[in-house]
Amino acid sequence: MNLASVVCCASLALSVILTPAMGQPVIFPQPLSPRTANYNIGVRYDPVTRTLTGHDTLRWHNTSTDIIHNLEFHLYLNAFRNSRSTFMRESGGIGRGFTLAKDEWGYTDVTSIRLSTGEDLTHAYHFIHPDDDNGDDKTVIDLSLPHALGPGDSITLMIDFSARLPQPPFARSGARDEYALVGQWFPKIGVYIDDAWNCHQYHANSEFFADFGVYNVRITVPENNIVGATGLEVSAVRNNDGTKTHWYHAEDVHDFAWTTSPEFVEFTGNTQNVDIRVLVQPDHRDQGQRHVEAAKTAIDYFHKWYGTYPYPNLTIVDPRRGAGGSGGMEYPTFITAGTYYGLPSSIRLLEFVIIHEFGHNYFYHLLASNEFEESWMDEGITTYAETQVSLDAYGPDCDLIHWMGVCLDGNAFNRIGYIGSATYDPTVRKAWEYYSGGSYGTNSYTKPGLFLTTLQNYLGKETMLRIMRTYFDRWKFRHPKSRDFTDVASEAAGQNLDWFFNQALYSNAVLDYSVDRVQTYEVSKPTGFDYTLPEKDSSTSVQETESTDKDSGKTYFSEVDVRRLGEFRFPVEIEAVFDNGEKIREKWDGQDLWKKYRYIKSGRLVSATVDPDHKIPLDINLTNNSKTVETASMGINSAAAHFLFWVQTLFDQPDLLNMLSFVISVHDM
Repeated sequence: MNLASVVCCASLALSVILTPAMGQPVIFPQPLSPRTANYNIGVRYDPVTRTLTGHDTLRWHNTSTDIIHNLEFHLYLNAFRNSRSTFMRESGGIGRGFTLAKDEWGYTDVTSIRLSTGEDLTHAYHFIHPDDDNGDDKTVIDLSLPHALGPGDSITLMIDFSARLPQPPFARSGARDEYALVGQWFPKIGVYIDDAWNCHQYHANSEFFADFGVYNVRITVPENNIVGATGLEVSAVRNNDGTKTHWYHAEDVHDFAWTTSPEFVEFTGNTQNVDIRVLVQPDHRDQGQRHVEAAKTAIDYFHKWYGTYPYPNLTIVDPRRGAGGSGGMEYPTFITAGTYYGLPSSIRLLEFVIIHEFGHNYFYHLLASNEFEESWMDEGITTYAETQVSLDAYGPDCDLIHWMGVCLDGNAFNRIGYIGSATYDPTVRKAWEYYSGGSYGTNSYTKPGLFLTTLQNYLGKETMLRIMRTYFDRWKFRHPKSRDFTDVASEAAGQNLDWFFNQALYSNAVLDYSVDRVQTYEVSKPTGFDYTLPEKDSSTSVQETESTDKDSGKTYFSEVDVRRLGEFRFPVEIEAVFDNGEKIREKWDGQDLWKKYRYIKSGRLVSATVDPDHKIPLDINLTNNSKTVETASMGINSAAAHFLFWVQTLFDQPDLLNMLSFVISVHDM
């Protein structure tokens, strides 16, 4: 779709006119965002040397009430400049299971900075390292200004830069032979917020934070190369040197990424007035339409559940073989996925990744939270949303994998990632301050996915949808923080939920309720002086039935003892099952360390279960949730045999194992 037709029919509430003299869009005054940082960039890419040569005109607005004397910028590609960068030290040179090829480093060099008046500021910047004492890190620069910027003032800078992509892409951005995924590639201004610059170094366990703006980017590549990028393509012009310049325009976005390769095969689709473009590798051609259908599912559900997707298009990129480090990544209107040749349709890992990465266009790109400092707000909320979409679209059971006896749903997948690192850290922590990469992954992705699902099951789906819609509507095109989300949740739910979020976000408490003991025995004929039954106390519940077994005339005393083994306090249900078919549901607030339920009935107790409806996926140990009076050893053996079948099947399928590893790495990065 060309730009003129998009302007007429797209959901964007703005108009664009192309000026013949300058060839640049003039933006009419109906912005969706503050448009604090606006970029006009021209870049030329040489696939042989993997180098970028660029010129950037940045117009930045001081939207604060402060007087500003300096600007700070990210030079993200310098994370791959050498082995002494903070990223390489923290990661050990490994990202998503990939390592750099020998001497295939990446970098960004700023060669010139000038004011629009021509004043040269090239020597007014220096490298800083605000997060650690690593003087060798060159991922952040501080630029001193010759004149202070008052509230409401703007500045225009002209920046020349050169860059080189690392090979292969092992941390979101990079090149592999003819293929390139170009992310975090230009000098990118930080965010001035809370009376200071928020411009962190590039860490192994962190992503990004930026302001909204308008981007005009002209990308020059070999003329046979296909280009996909954030935003809409305005034009593609052949040059006289065997290259072609692709002009992309994007409004109200806070980042810009692009890809190029001569081998892409294109598939298209449309839903909710959103044009879908999929660029797949030739050997994945048979899965091209599958990408489109997964994108339709994602767009339809997010549109229906959370709010209108305000952009007119979405581009999905399938990384080249050997470039999996660029898979599973999100940028505005532009995401990367990842698949394997011959992946069965009943193994929905491809769909899983596309739904997740598209979800970031809501919970990160429209709600621009700080991934450096509160990563759960984009990754965790997106994991929750992705799980709910998958369960509804492909479930309710086996929505992720239903293949050769293997049945796995999204919540079970999240539990796999949660259990091993559940207690190392609270959820809210700066990304580089977690105990380990595993703890970062747990607290950024899987734990929030589980505790938000648990909260939904507690409040009800409609209430949770109201929370999510209110959060989206109130905070889109802003920079929300954890407290903003929890305040919305309490307001929309009509009750104070601090008791829940204080545990889920600011502690490492685990939730673990267990059936500790069950017993049942026949009540003997009363003897002694008063024949009284067991007395009640504050932690004991006794239920009696007047009737007895008509045939036997017997009465049975039964007891169920439930314990809280974790520090996380949460209301739970307990179900007691008797051999005469009777079932009793109890509700416990879960505050005390234990609770005992006692019954005098005509039937024997058979079993007891905590959380019988499986509403609490955050419970860290499901094996202690139920207990039978007589151990069902055959059932345990059957379950063990089925588990071993799963393991054997997976290890007999190396491609499936690789894909699972990829998906897990996406959820850890």
